[in-house]
Amino acid sequence: MPMFATYPSLVDRAVLITGGATGIGAAFVSHFAQQGARVAFLDIDEQGATALRESLPQVRHAPLFLPCDVTDIAALRKTIAAASQSVGSFGVLINNAANDRRHRLEGTTPEEFEQSIAVNLRHQYFATQAVVPGMRELGGGSIICLGSTGWMIKNAGYPMYAMAKSAVRGLVNGLARDLGKDRIRINALVPGWVITEKQRELWLDEAGEAEIRNKQCLPGYLGADDLARAALFLASDDSGMCTGHDFIVDGGWA
Repeated sequence: MPMFATYPSLVDRAVLITGGATGIGAAFVSHFAQQGARVAFLDIDEQGATALRESLPQVRHAPLFLPCDVTDIAALRKTIAAASQSVGSFGVLINNAANDRRHRLEGTTPEEFEQSIAVNLRHQYFATQAVVPGMRELGGGSIICLGSTGWMIKNAGYPMYAMAKSAVRGLVNGLARDLGKDRIRINALVPGWVITEKQRELWLDEAGEAEIRNKQCLPGYLGADDLARAALFLASDDSGMCTGHDFIVDGGWA
């Protein structure tokens, strides 16, 4: 029977999670809260956020939800500042918000291009910018940017999403040395095909089941909890000398 780690360094640590109401983000919120962290999470899905908070077991600190459209940078900055006022300077940032909406090259408009970059990449840069001063005051921190193996394995059907997620590696590599001087670590957490409710409803058919069996080295479904447990490690002091890297969690697919 699996037994999972607890991280004393996460107790009372302020953690900010974008896109935390459902899916992988909700797993992040739940796991960090159960570690005793002071969690604040942002999302546009207020109904999902309420359901998540009501579903959580008794925890040391009830997660704080703040509605925010992360594609609105002025609102993002304002909301992060408000969250910090409530839970303290953030020692951990998880840049999770994204949308893997399917699309084709032929029909893409400039407006759709800008929106895709805004929801899948741009907020990661500006949320990082917003939390770094507080991390410097704390003497360090951990930033976790969500990537994807989708672009690595050349998945079709979402070229703008693939482009944005590939740029996450550039963001991490481009900031690791500058932030490292202040003991701020930045890494990419890179999931494979995580079978969330959304993925199950929209994409998991017989062909998808066969692909999982054929491509993953490990049997079974990759779940949001698997990503959350990796994030706990990257956020904790246990990963104190890890920065500037991709941490792939995909069952051995890529």
